[in-house]
Amino acid sequence: MTYAIDFGTSNTLVARWNYATQAAEAVLLPGHSVGFGEVPALVPSLVYVEDASVPLVVVGQQVRDRGFDGVGDRRFFSRFKRGIGATVQGYLPELDGCSLSFETIGRWFLQALLKELKHTSGGDLAQGLIFTVPVDSFETYRSWLLQVCTGFEIQQIRLLDEPTAAALGYGVADRPLILVIDFGGGTLDLSLVELKTNQRQSHPLGLILKWGDRQWAASDNQRPRTARVIAKAGLNLGGTDIDHWIVDEWVKRGMSANSLLLRLAERLKIQLSQQPYAQEVYFDSETFTTLELGLERSELEEILRQQQFFQRLDAALTQVLQQARRQGITPDAIEAVLLVGGTTQMPAVQKWVAEYFDRAKISGQHPFTAVAMGALAVTQGLELKDFLYHSYGIRFWDAKLNRHGWHPIIQRGQPYPMAEPVELILGASTEGQPSIELVIGELGEEQGGVEIFFDGDRLITRSVGERTVQPLNDTPQGKTLARLDPPGYPGSDRIRVLFQVDGDRQLRVTVDDLLTQERLINNQIVTQLR
Repeated sequence: MTYAIDFGTSNTLVARWNYATQAAEAVLLPGHSVGFGEVPALVPSLVYVEDASVPLVVVGQQVRDRGFDGVGDRRFFSRFKRGIGATVQGYLPELDGCSLSFETIGRWFLQALLKELKHTSGGDLAQGLIFTVPVDSFETYRSWLLQVCTGFEIQQIRLLDEPTAAALGYGVADRPLILVIDFGGGTLDLSLVELKTNQRQSHPLGLILKWGDRQWAASDNQRPRTARVIAKAGLNLGGTDIDHWIVDEWVKRGMSANSLLLRLAERLKIQLSQQPYAQEVYFDSETFTTLELGLERSELEEILRQQQFFQRLDAALTQVLQQARRQGITPDAIEAVLLVGGTTQMPAVQKWVAEYFDRAKISGQHPFTAVAMGALAVTQGLELKDFLYHSYGIRFWDAKLNRHGWHPIIQRGQPYPMAEPVELILGASTEGQPSIELVIGELGEEQGGVEIFFDGDRLITRSVGERTVQPLNDTPQGKTLARLDPPGYPGSDRIRVLFQVDGDRQLRVTVDDLLTQERLINNQIVTQLR
């Protein structure tokens, strides 16, 4: 049996491919799952820590059923996915003498699901497991997911971008160029994906991938299909932010913020997707008064405008469309727009999408199942072709600025496996240099800033950019590539380095010594890329 897990900020879904029925199906985890709309098996992404030293935790719907999601309980955790892999962790309490992290809470949550899944499946987890991951996640997040599975004896673990999985899950038969808008509790991911069959394949795509009855009809003699990601963009923005904005508005009116108020805000927001006005009753434990909380859809949309919500959506979509235009693809060429995640159910979001695309192209009938179900498509003979979302570079010493800088070697958007390697010629930087060291970094976007200085009596401001970088191999063992014999000296070229990315996103290097004409390293793996 092969399973897929869509680990979400608000909810998590486990699905499996049933080879007996040749159908994808959601997996009900007793006690952890809760019925919601089209899916009777969503698991709320909640954790309550009973004893951190053991550890002993309660997860999923059991947290709510046992009343552990109460006001201000420091043992209750929600929306922890957003902090996993983040540079700034924020405050987490120490429990039972143990220091906690978002990675720890997330690991306990997923491992509890895996234990329950192993129990309900009769111990059959060895065949395969697929995790879907956000489009803008750093490699540390992906590595963390693999560590979560340590000890479960799973033979094969695969990772797939959430937008790509959603595209496969919807299986749009006659519209091969599609835009996936995955808008959940914590992130917004947009991905322009091309689905197509092998050019020698005579059958149309509709005969191969079918979503209507949630079955894929694939025969053994059919050639692999390919899913090529053309453009991507991501934002750390989701339904959780909207919940907090609603609470902030209530705080301005004199109410005290707490976790119960946050839950009520979420419930009102969900109700407003179906009706123009929503109401909930709230008991204030500080004043011992009962209040009726009401919210109109127009009020919610005004809160969104005040938070520049739509401007941020515009910027993300513009980034995707610009990437597409550079490849000769215009917005009119997009044949389908797929809505995934609970936040896409908001009328304001659907209206925003309709301002860019014809309503006939927009589909949103499977907002909660498309990602997990689509991930299972990779088990049915599908070949994925993707590109690197981040740029990568090597660290160097900038003598002018007296600090380290980064020289890009592989640009974002590079398809892999690479057809041709990237060549770099390097010389020694010090007298008698005994070895060559290279630190590889994952290059983030430049963050804007302003430099202020005086020119005579004039005050001048100038925009400057600061690039965020995550080193991937900055350890004594990881960054040392090759020994130089004889040692190197400045002033002449000494080595040629060939960089290549293979089909598993592994960065490989080949190093030739130009002085001795010897090959020092041949196709060695340096680090894993995103």
